[in-house]
Amino acid sequence: MIRARIAKPSERLEFRDPERVQAFRQALDRLCRDLPEPISIMHVCGTHEQSIARFGLRSLLPPNLRVIMGPGCPVCVTDMPEVDEAVYLAEQGVILATFGDMFRVPGTRKSLAEAKAEGADVRVIYSPWEALQIARETDREVVFFATGFETTAVATAAVILSGPPKNFSVLSAHKYIPPVMEIVAEMPQTRVQGFLAAGHAATITGWKIFERFVERHGIPVVVAGFEPLDILSALVQLVELIRRGEKRVVNAYPRCVTPEGNRNAQRLLWEVFETESGVWRGIAYVPNGNLRLRRKYAWVDARARFEIRLSEWLGDAPPRLTQECLCGNIMAGIATPYDCRLFGKECTPENPVGACMVSSEGACRIWYEYGGHITGPKGMRELEGTDES
Repeated sequence: MIRARIAKPSERLEFRDPERVQAFRQALDRLCRDLPEPISIMHVCGTHEQSIARFGLRSLLPPNLRVIMGPGCPVCVTDMPEVDEAVYLAEQGVILATFGDMFRVPGTRKSLAEAKAEGADVRVIYSPWEALQIARETDREVVFFATGFETTAVATAAVILSGPPKNFSVLSAHKYIPPVMEIVAEMPQTRVQGFLAAGHAATITGWKIFERFVERHGIPVVVAGFEPLDILSALVQLVELIRRGEKRVVNAYPRCVTPEGNRNAQRLLWEVFETESGVWRGIAYVPNGNLRLRRKYAWVDARARFEIRLSEWLGDAPPRLTQECLCGNIMAGIATPYDCRLFGKECTPENPVGACMVSSEGACRIWYEYGGHITGPKGMRELEGTDES
């Protein structure tokens, strides 16, 4: 089995070595040469998609190996009513703080960016600790619109446990990845034969969390890092598992991921949050897919502290182009951005229609910037270690 050499963090270019890239390419060609039918592999991570598109890795793959992006963009799967709640609160006069990727995500009537243009106090932050600091410096109500998977939810939990002031609250739209993998695995349209799991999420949860999934669905999982060699090495190992019919979990990111994960982070996460069923935008109703604050933290839960009257506020809001967007099918692996008639026309990063074009981790945004199956000159220069930018 071919593996990438584990290098020190300062040796990042080792993970982009063109010779090793070619070795992995040849290994994949050999493994896929006599397949009776094509293999479909899904990853559930926007950072994986960024690397795959940025470095043109799909152009290196055999034609009968399909690597598709699943619901790995937390901004993209934030449901429209959750955005509506944030916009509603902002228009009621609170200071609404959120990450930059959420700023232009369309709601039913408007985005947070549009609400800000109309006078709402919406502030872009880079950490939940910034929202906490804003609350400590004002007497006004401050609501942190919290998004992201279990990785960022840990930081939100730490802020809540730090003893925030009474004028601080959290509107949680955090999601939990393992349950949605169950949903996608059961979708007959995708026919996924293997999963690449996100290394950063597994750093928190540990790789053993995927063992129950493998047992239930008989689909192998390989935990992967984010450099080109990390991804290619993981693909080689996953294809080998599929060819041999082995249903197990392999950790291809051992420099960061352990079997049990980060126990301290898990303690923070589950002290503050519990799972709840809810809709992931464009995909499905996901049992236990959302993270909500436990009842003992209702004093910092924006949904408990404020009366959010969405039905009255929305009224008969007219439909937007969002209804024509294929973002849900793209995240489920059923379609690609090129299948959407809006892609690159009505829908661009400057004028996004769907959430997949807004976030830097959204498939449409990534494919618009880098292309989905080929790479531009910049990506090739970076892969060869000669980019001057």
